[in-house]
Amino acid sequence: MIIKTYEINIKTQGFCDIHDLTPLAQKFVEEAGLTEGQLLVHVPGSTAGVTTIEYEPGVLSDLCRALEKIAPQDIPYEHDKAWGDGNGFSHVRAAIMKPSLTVPVAEARLLLGTWQQIVLLDFDNRPRNRRLIFQIMGR
Repeated sequence: MIIKTYEINIKTQGFCDIHDLTPLAQKFVEEAGLTEGQLLVHVPGSTAGVTTIEYEPGVLSDLCRALEKIAPQDIPYEHDKAWGDGNGFSHVRAAIMKPSLTVPVAEARLLLGTWQQIVLLDFDNRPRNRRLIFQIMGR
């Protein structure tokens, strides 16, 4: 049984900044020597999320636009009243998108669809240095 954990930091710009993690995730699977199992990708914190999507400019823009409709930046949030940091919308978006994602691995490859990539979404209202955890489990 292999259990291997990798941590990296990525500088982000906030406001629905999206980063493709797929090549890095595949590299970690290969480095760990995993042939069958799963990869967990996790972003600690409450203003970012991890999901899958086609990493194509049009659909990335569509996702950000949809999230703006679901949790707009320009409405009052109780969080902002409590903390005064103006990022209530980012907490709501992150809660909707979730901080973790698990992807199955077979024959040392991530089992993703043809146009499916693993992405980090930073929703905060300022640049951040995001810590990411990749945990590989299996054989």
